[in-house]
Order: sequence, then structure tokens, then C-alpha cells
Amino acid sequence: MKIPFLDLSSQYKEIKEDIDFALRRTLKRSDFILGKDEVIFEKEFAKYFNRKFAVGVNSGTDALFLGLLSLGIGRGDEVILPVYTYIATALAVTFTGARPVFVDIDQDSYNIDVDKISGVITKKAKAIIPVHLYGQSAHMEPILNIGRKYNLKIVEDAAQAHGARYKMPGGKWRMVGGIGNIGCFSFYPTKNLGGCGDGGMIISDDEKIYKKILLLRDYGRKSRYEHISVGYNSRLDTIQAAILRIKLRHLERWNILRRRNAAIYNRELKDMEGMVIPKEADYAKHVYHIYAVRVRGRDGVVKELAKKGIGTLIYYPIPLHLQKVYKGLGYKKGDFPVAEKVAQEIISLPMYPHLKEAQIRLIAKTLKDILR
Repeated sequence: MKIPFLDLSSQYKEIKEDIDFALRRTLKRSDFILGKDEVIFEKEFAKYFNRKFAVGVNSGTDALFLGLLSLGIGRGDEVILPVYTYIATALAVTFTGARPVFVDIDQDSYNIDVDKISGVITKKAKAIIPVHLYGQSAHMEPILNIGRKYNLKIVEDAAQAHGARYKMPGGKWRMVGGIGNIGCFSFYPTKNLGGCGDGGMIISDDEKIYKKILLLRDYGRKSRYEHISVGYNSRLDTIQAAILRIKLRHLERWNILRRRNAAIYNRELKDMEGMVIPKEADYAKHVYHIYAVRVRGRDGVVKELAKKGIGTLIYYPIPLHLQKVYKGLGYKKGDFPVAEKVAQEIISLPMYPHLKEAQIRLIAKTLKDILR
């Protein structure tokens, strides 16, 4: 039995009728740029996250980039972020002219190590980007406290965490992305809420930020041919919004199925010698965009799984400080030991809502046989 790392076709088959209707409706209206479905989707998305404003943009990368610009981040500034994440998080900082400042990760959650943030703060620091990696919230309470102490903006990278929750002091659960100054999302097709192409969203409760982002995403224009500031071509296509409106209705249920699948994996793989399975923090409700385990001899394990027809991916084999593009920042191997160790051992197993229990059990059995 071949088991792909990801099967997007099964998701489409489930909601095919609604998706096809939404596409036909958009084609009939032909309002492809900032059309009716795009406007409505922004309102629905903001409501889901209990935020006042949402602005659709063309990618998760641009959500971070334009979000940072809206906060006044630019040349000469520093932005703090985890060293272990997709490179888009750091590139968004670089695009503004600011300098990314890396921090090691927590060995259990793989998110930014909050105890190490204060040690890298300088007078140039302007913001922190907590990344909710793999679908689990970063530890937001101490990050918010640091932000208040040092007057730093909090820009949440929630590209992998649609629908994930964080337990605030007092026990109230809040959606990640809706906790900091702004929250940034990606709608890349593989995400828990993914479109049929690129797309992104920025959410906030600050009307000034909202109005700045509206200008930034659309050429800085006030009216069709009147431009009052520098802006970019970064709009969420109406046709993507139409698809995402349908999928948003199913997100909670799909996340429940992901959590169910993770529980099956955990049951089948628990106490397996030589393996570290995901750990859900007591402050987090994980939505398992990725189900990542750590194993010794990772590359050999990946090859053996491939021989058995089981798809895997590695998120991420090279931490940001070892990427050639950031050689000029002056970091070296050994500077972030936890991230470097995780990067050598991590392997992501198949995870999507429509994955069957029998498939998970087969993956687990195959993995156990390989490790033995």
C-alpha cells in the first residue's frame, strides 16, 4: 500500500459540489480582483479569529512583510525570530531592510525558546515574531510580557496554525494569530486552510494598521489612479477567497480529525526506543499541520520508508543561521545547538484529515520495523 505524504484530492472530493459552485459563481461575476467573495471572506476570517480587521494578500510571506511595514519596521531595525522555521519568516524581515536576529528553540515544542529572547534584545530591536510551528502555539504569555517590557511589537507567524489555540492566564483559550499586534497567515495549498494557489491574510484590532495594510497591498492608492504612498501588488485573488470561504466552514472539523490522527500516531508510537514523538504543551491546542517525530539516523529511515511506499518530508533540514543567504549575519555552526540537533533528526510523517487509521497503523508498524 502506497501512502502519500499529503493527499489534497481527498479534501476536494469531500466538498467538490460547494467548491465547483463557488468557482462558477466567481467566473460568472468576473470580479476577479478584490471582488465580492474576497471582501466577505475577510469579514468571515476576522470574525473566526475574533479580530476587528482582516486584509487578504497574495501570500503568507507578504502577510509578514506588509505587516512589518505597517508597524514601521525598516532599515536599521532588528526583529527577533526563531532560528528554526521556514525561511519566509526571515526573508520578510530582510525585505523591510531590518536585520533578523535569531533565537534557539525549545526542544519539546520546537518553537522559540522564550528564556533566550531577552538576551538578544538591543536598542535596535523593534519586534518579535513568534512562529507557531507545525500547528502548535508558541508560549505567548512570556512573549507578550517581554514585548511590553521592551516596547516591542508582536507579529504572530501563524502560517501553519489555522485554528490552533493558546491558553491565556486565567484559563481563557484564544486563537493564535489573534493575540499579538498582528497575526499573519498563509493559504498555501498544503496548509490546514489552504487555497488552490498562493494567498495570505493579516489580522489586527488596530484600525491604523488596517488602513496602512490596505494601502500597502494595493499600490498605495486612495482611488483608482490616485496614489498617496508607496505600495505593492499584493492582493488576494477573489477566486482564491471564494474557495477559502468554503473551506473555512470545515476547518474546525478537519482540525479535529488531525488531532484524532495524531492521537492514533501517539498511541502506536509511544515508548518506541530511539524516537521522540510530538509533545503538546499544556498551554496549547495543537492542530497538527505537521506530525513530526525525531529519530536517529533520520536520512536512512526516510529512504527505507520511501522503499515501502510511505511519503515523508523534512521540515527543516537546515536552520536559518546555516543558510548561505544569511552567512553575512555572522552566525556559525554551534550557535544554536537545539535547532541544529532537531534539524538532523526531524522527519514529518503523513498527516491530513482524511488519513485513515489503517494507514497510520501501517506507517507506525513500518517505522517500528525499520528502527528495530
